[in-house]
Amino acid sequence: MNFKLLEQYLDSLEEEYGAPALDLVVTKDHGTVFRHMAGYADAAKTTPVSDRDFYYFYSCSKVITMTAMLQLIEQGKAGLYDPLCRFLPEWEYMTVINDDWKTRGPFFSPGLAEPAHFAKRQIRIIDLMSMTAGLTYDLESEAIRNLKAEKPDASTREVIAALAEIPLLFEPGTHYQYSLAHDVIAAVIEVVSGESFEDYLQNHLFRPLGITELTCHPTKEQLSRLSAMYDCLPDTKKIVLRENPVNIYALTPKYESGGAGLAGTVNGYFPVLEALANGGVGRTGARILEEKTVKLFTRSVITGEALREFRVWRFLEYSYGLGVRVKTDPSLGLSPVGEFGWDGAAGAYAMVDPVNRVSVFFALHVHNFMDSYTVIHPRIRDLVYKGL
Repeated sequence: MNFKLLEQYLDSLEEEYGAPALDLVVTKDHGTVFRHMAGYADAAKTTPVSDRDFYYFYSCSKVITMTAMLQLIEQGKAGLYDPLCRFLPEWEYMTVINDDWKTRGPFFSPGLAEPAHFAKRQIRIIDLMSMTAGLTYDLESEAIRNLKAEKPDASTREVIAALAEIPLLFEPGTHYQYSLAHDVIAAVIEVVSGESFEDYLQNHLFRPLGITELTCHPTKEQLSRLSAMYDCLPDTKKIVLRENPVNIYALTPKYESGGAGLAGTVNGYFPVLEALANGGVGRTGARILEEKTVKLFTRSVITGEALREFRVWRFLEYSYGLGVRVKTDPSLGLSPVGEFGWDGAAGAYAMVDPVNRVSVFFALHVHNFMDSYTVIHPRIRDLVYKGL
């Protein structure tokens, strides 16, 4: 193995983009084959990046939430094709807006009084996992605002119950729209397991894998180690410090977001990817999923119009599966068909290759940095395989 090109590329990101801090880990089988950190954890550039630095991982949380849901499905406590209302009764009688959702703009979110009709289909677990349920990603929807005004410390279940009041954009299972669907999955996990979402993750994923620093509720001490957070300005592409780094997806102090709630260290996150890359078994010897269940991640769910909608924002070599991008075209990029993962709003990147038992996790803390998704992540992916 020779990762010199990868190391050189990572070191070039500060000069090319102004990337202030990064951390990358590559595992094969149950060993770390490459680890590289660059930059500084603080804006004053006095503290070099270390493995103790904390990050908001945002949507990289989705890979872990989907793993937790597949645990419950594997145990027979839920099914991919179960209706959501089996677990959350308030979601039984849903409505769909009367207008064609695509004519209302890419960021349209229905109000509670939006003209709508009864949905002809039930939302199923697979619709939530594959982002085809008809929900939006509006954190300031009328239903959420009303609930927070009435109960500022609303629980995960209470927030998700409020979301059920909002009309859907389309019939479940017919289109792709990135949304709060995985937050709904977190509520399902709570109902099925009888534990809070955070407790479920700690008890059934994190502790078995030896993970101590990954959580929806960072302590004051952990937040004191939060890596400085930045924004990439859209016009100039200049990277500037974000003065008040918070997780806007934590809608209330008690809310635990399945879609974007996790914060932690790189050491706290990558063991989950490593376990998925090794047939569901972690470095500790703990099994979090059966290998046949991990393989469910390597299959596409969406087709036709939904696939075209997904690819408006994503690369042509990928489709979307059970909460993850899935490599479907072997001619583009160096990873194999079946490679899967996701990324985060501040530039984090998670990749799992169960064919070669390889995992990659990359931490960055820059919002609105579109080149991280379109250029940096695929470049890192391909340089990993060149190094291997």
